[in-house]
Amino acid sequence: MSDTTYVGPMADPQKRERLERITKTNFGKLMPLMIIVYIIAFIDRTNIGMAKAALETDIGLTAAAYGLGAGLFFFAYALLEVPSNLIMHKVGARFWIARIMITWGIISMLMAVVWNEMSFYVLRVLLGAAEAGLYPGMILYITFWFPRKDRARAIGLFLLGVSLANIIGAPLGGLLLQMDGFGGLHGWQWMFILEGLPAVGLAFLVWFWLPDRPRDAHWLSDADKDLVEQQLAAEDDGVGNEAHGFRSLIPVAKDPIIWLVIAVYFTHQVAVYSLSYFLPAMISSFNAEMTTVTIGLITAVPWIAAAIGSVLMPKLGTTLVRQKAMVTGGLWSVAVGLVIAAMSGGNLVLAVVGFSFSAFWFFVIQSMLFTFPARRLTGAAVAAGIALVNTFGLFGGFFGPTMMGALESSTGNPLAGLWFIIGLALVGGLLAFGLKGSVRESAAQTPVSQKA
Repeated sequence: MSDTTYVGPMADPQKRERLERITKTNFGKLMPLMIIVYIIAFIDRTNIGMAKAALETDIGLTAAAYGLGAGLFFFAYALLEVPSNLIMHKVGARFWIARIMITWGIISMLMAVVWNEMSFYVLRVLLGAAEAGLYPGMILYITFWFPRKDRARAIGLFLLGVSLANIIGAPLGGLLLQMDGFGGLHGWQWMFILEGLPAVGLAFLVWFWLPDRPRDAHWLSDADKDLVEQQLAAEDDGVGNEAHGFRSLIPVAKDPIIWLVIAVYFTHQVAVYSLSYFLPAMISSFNAEMTTVTIGLITAVPWIAAAIGSVLMPKLGTTLVRQKAMVTGGLWSVAVGLVIAAMSGGNLVLAVVGFSFSAFWFFVIQSMLFTFPARRLTGAAVAAGIALVNTFGLFGGFFGPTMMGALESSTGNPLAGLWFIIGLALVGGLLAFGLKGSVRESAAQTPVSQKA
């Protein structure tokens, strides 16, 4: 039995066809810029992965200190997620996203001045604070524009930015590291400066191009604007519409399904960010004589697989049943791929195949998980719910790299932490069985015999 139940204007076949045309237009107008923004953001938060070896040599950074610094970004980011998203809900997307981009771009460039472990920690904390709210803000922004059935696809396309960032960023970082000595600077200093600069410039394009809501879109007619907003209003069957500010956290905190989403997302983020920060080091461990460019090119391969997954799979997640299945199956597939990599026995090709199989599912899982807050909540509570999921989930971004660094330091093996990620991915897949949609969706899935 299908769990697709059309409400509002979509219940009318003619209006549904018109809405689908409008949605296609909105995809073309909004998603390219949103993807580019996230590409730059992800490059700036993870480019230390390519600089790890150089930082160890030039400033004496240990693997454990590197892992802690990588994770501290998420500690600051997570603490400011909820207030940042609530501010964006109040002041508008284009202003707040532009502000985030300017501050993170400047601090990312300042990473070029780190000279010891403490300065590394401080700037990573400041970078996390500056970028806080970007991802949940963008996910919230998607809920302002796209009907529920199209949100997983929109989130999947947005997350394409992560894959493209790693595909572009790793080889680019490898090339910039070759600038070592130019102008009296280390290669890693040039990398931080040149990769941080685009965020500041792109902020002005965001300010002039991204409308806050459909009613502000110059490419839509008044009738089209009304139709989109009527559909979005009709789908608001969650709770929390009457809550504002930090009071909007009350319905979020009371919802056990939101906490279940958080737990599943935590396990997912441990895997994503452990690979984001440690994959170059793991690749280089197979052959110490590889150049930084070669390491960057090989590192890009699993992220190409991730890009393919984020384009092909989320558009299939149009129903609650499919989304749950893709979260569970995706996390277990991540575990299988990492087992292949961990047991590759020094075979680089086999390890890359395993990493690629895991990465294929990364943003399929994430795009499905972030449809749940908007299913369960409404109004400001959606902003708070999305931010809260990301806040606690991102502790996985702190926990994963920190554990990977500690395990590498204690064992001397860069692959040692993979078994830790594998166990968490298996647990996350089991937890995903408990995910539920809104009351109306749950009722639509209940067999008639059980309703009687």
